[in-house]
Amino acid sequence: MTTQTGKSIAIAATQPRQQSIDHDRRRLITAAAMGVAAAGANLFPIRLAQAATNHEIRPFHINIPEADLLDLRQRLAATRWPDNETVADDSQGVPLAMLQDLVRYWQTAYDWRRVEARLNALPQFVTEIDGLGIHFIHVRSKYQNALPMIVTHGWY
Repeated sequence: MTTQTGKSIAIAATQPRQQSIDHDRRRLITAAAMGVAAAGANLFPIRLAQAATNHEIRPFHINIPEADLLDLRQRLAATRWPDNETVADDSQGVPLAMLQDLVRYWQTAYDWRRVEARLNALPQFVTEIDGLGIHFIHVRSKYQNALPMIVTHGWY
């Protein structure tokens, strides 16, 4: 991968260069998108309808107002970047140029509405358990004898 500064960054030495870059970029962008979805309460205010009772399970759909997306883009544009790293490898963390490329992508090219539609295609719900608001996706296995699995990402 070549950054805006012209430096080459080795992502993974075990795969051919272009496949490695594409694979890692997709994985990074997917993880970032899922992170935003999981941490949505921190980035965007979630507006949930009040339940009749605390334990009622209610459908949930993501609907981020355009004003919130504009605010996010403005905050990304206002990022105060640190100085360049003092080494040529990643021993000081993710290279600055790589983070700047990712932020630029989020500001100009990331299609939140497409991801929002993909997430809303899933059967999502919210409820309250022990005083915490819980968001979950309910999908049944196609296998009759499958063991149920619960995966949580936190609370809203």
